[in-house]
Amino acid sequence: MGIYLNPGNEGFRESIRSRIYVDKTGLIACTNELICTKEKFICVSRPRRFGKSMALEMLAAYYSCGCDSRELFSGLAIERDTGFLEHLNKYDVIFLNIQQFLIESKQEKVTDYLERQVLEELYEDYGDFFKSPVSGMAGALRKLYAKTGKKFIWC
Repeated sequence: MGIYLNPGNEGFRESIRSRIYVDKTGLIACTNELICTKEKFICVSRPRRFGKSMALEMLAAYYSCGCDSRELFSGLAIERDTGFLEHLNKYDVIFLNIQQFLIESKQEKVTDYLERQVLEELYEDYGDFFKSPVSGMAGALRKLYAKTGKKFIWC
């Protein structure tokens, strides 16, 4: 488990243990319908303080191959969906909290800082695939896809 690459499911675990948790796993079923289609690019937006972080932690917990989340979704709406197991923990997930990057980047350009941090984790897990330098995160992900066929989910 990493910070940005496959961060695990602890954030969502904390959410479902909370007294105020409301099951929003129906979002996963909607997302599953769009994976591997031309509509696969989805923006999850909500007003401030309306659960964006929880929704992204839920998606990361569901899709990330860096953890086993089957038990975590037991009893929730998505478990009854026919496509539940098809995508469960099958993808590499890149989880980005932009507010964190805004705070930590200091004098550096936020996008440069973000890219450097994520590339460090990609190199840790997939360094064998990078025999020559790559030009940024997009180049690294393209090269990984070309060599492995792995798809990434961004949260």
